[in-house]
Amino acid sequence: MAARNPRLDDVAAMAGVSAATVSRFINSPEVVAAATGARIRAAIEATGYIQNLAAGALASSRSRMIAALVPDIAQSIFNDTVEAMIDELASDGNSVMLALTGPDNHRLAREINMALARRVDAIILTGIVSDEGLRQRLRSAGVTVIETWGLPEDPIDVAVGFSHRAAGEEMARFLRQRGYRRPHLVVPRSTRSERRASGFITRWMHDGGPEPTRLDVNVPSHFGQGRLSYRALGDLAERPDVVVCGSDWIAQGLIVEAQAAGIRVPDQLAVTGFGNLRMAGDMRPTITSVDVDGARIAREVMRVLRSRAAGQEVETRIDVGFRVIARESA
Repeated sequence: MAARNPRLDDVAAMAGVSAATVSRFINSPEVVAAATGARIRAAIEATGYIQNLAAGALASSRSRMIAALVPDIAQSIFNDTVEAMIDELASDGNSVMLALTGPDNHRLAREINMALARRVDAIILTGIVSDEGLRQRLRSAGVTVIETWGLPEDPIDVAVGFSHRAAGEEMARFLRQRGYRRPHLVVPRSTRSERRASGFITRWMHDGGPEPTRLDVNVPSHFGQGRLSYRALGDLAERPDVVVCGSDWIAQGLIVEAQAAGIRVPDQLAVTGFGNLRMAGDMRPTITSVDVDGARIAREVMRVLRSRAAGQEVETRIDVGFRVIARESA
């Protein structure tokens, strides 16, 4: 006969406490005395007991599962934010279901449906849900939905992010103050990149500058796009003095290609990125970029989830802001 799985009663008997005390320790260890908790923890390890999360979810109406949906993770600007969120969620006793929706979000509806079918407590989005029918389904699903990395005027539920248009405007002001006069934009074909580009162009021309030239590239951003973008500068009527890239990956590739051609960055051509990825500070020259505090986004997400679990009201739009990090490339 196969040995049965250890049960809660087995842990309680070994620790010399009631089953209710073991349950309290598992769900809220801070409410159990330290010595008692140590005995229970030792008994769990000795018996090999594994909590029945499905049964707990039925009893509490909470699955303790969170779905995090991101377009991609290869060379993604979302990675630091997602890692921080998973760490925070796991430390709070949640399991995280990470799903990739694709650069163009072609799997978004499917992954949302899968998450809802698994009765997750919350869905965290980094991509944009543009389909109104899908937005309405999320609104009526009875789960917390948190849109991150953007700040829509009409969130599905809660938005934790920043204004991409304002980020573009701020980069325009920064470069004008630095004395640049002929910007060229490399814009990934995405809604948010387009908002940043629009903000940049509007601010730049409002302040008296000529309309910037631009090159649109496919998503997701990658190193090779930067190299190709540098070569495309030769097709312009007038060479720019600064290239504003839609991601740090594009900026990195452009800088490498420029240096290979004997161009000094930033003396002969300045370059900026977006996302402030770790490699932006490791490049030579280091890359001027727009920084978004991914760890703060994660903390705000956790604050929303904890407030909802406690039945408290939460803000629907939480602006975490951004900042331009001035480095050697511009």
